[in-house]
Amino acid sequence: MKHTEIMDKKIKEGFIGQRMIVLPIHVQRDAEKNDIIDQFYLTAIGYYPHAAYHNRSRKRGCNQYIMLYCTNGTGTVTIHDKTYTISPNHYIILPRDTPHHYHSSSEDPWTIYWVHFTGKHAAALYERYAENNVLPVFYPFDQRKADEFESIYNLLEHSFRKREFEIANLKLQHYIASFIYATEINPSIVERDKIDESIIHMKNNLHEPLAVRTLAEQQQLSVTHYTRLFKIKTGTSPNQYLNELKIQKSCQYLYFSELSIKEICVELGFTDPYYFSRLFKKTMGMSPAKYKKKYQMTS
Repeated sequence: MKHTEIMDKKIKEGFIGQRMIVLPIHVQRDAEKNDIIDQFYLTAIGYYPHAAYHNRSRKRGCNQYIMLYCTNGTGTVTIHDKTYTISPNHYIILPRDTPHHYHSSSEDPWTIYWVHFTGKHAAALYERYAENNVLPVFYPFDQRKADEFESIYNLLEHSFRKREFEIANLKLQHYIASFIYATEINPSIVERDKIDESIIHMKNNLHEPLAVRTLAEQQQLSVTHYTRLFKIKTGTSPNQYLNELKIQKSCQYLYFSELSIKEICVELGFTDPYYFSRLFKKTMGMSPAKYKKKYQMTS
């Protein structure tokens, strides 16, 4: 038997332990008319363990977005003639209506969780995902994510009734968003870059002046490069970000402590109380004294 015939036979037989649900057309049409989930709903979902010979090519793409999350083994994904290697603890989302090809490694077949989804909110989530210019995206294995996927799958496997289907899709939107916003939700689960390290240093040293040059040197970057990376990461300059951190901390002092404004300035590395007051008012819309009077705990 030829190799291609063997591969076709393997694909038709599937993979031991595989699970897959493709929604019937009438269920998809119901989703389009459902005010609760019409902006985001799945059309297919599955789990392929040790998926030897898994190979899909769509010359015209797919009219839904496709998320692939690899937990073991490796594979490759090609989009717009650019090929990405998918290794354990990485995921990728394929854009809709875009030619692509993906397949599992023959030597080290991947294990993947996958889902097809669509809707206006799906497009918006994809745009947030696409802002990450490093593909595929790292996301460490978390048993809770596997359990969450399983609960979504079980809801669909049990019934396509309206309420169960609504719950499954609401849970799925949260599930996918938790990957896309992983850094914001739980910074500790992703690898920290130089700017992350710098921000941590800022938070631990709010009592210091922390010149931009010093911060850049700590990360072994030029001031220009450091400032550019910082702006990309946070949307603001290092000085502005640091000042915002200090104002946030000063609000806590004003709210929870009996420290005077002058003492707060010392705690936060401000040598000029008048500058601090102007900065506080610009950020918070009122003077530190007024803020203290309005919000300080009375108990």
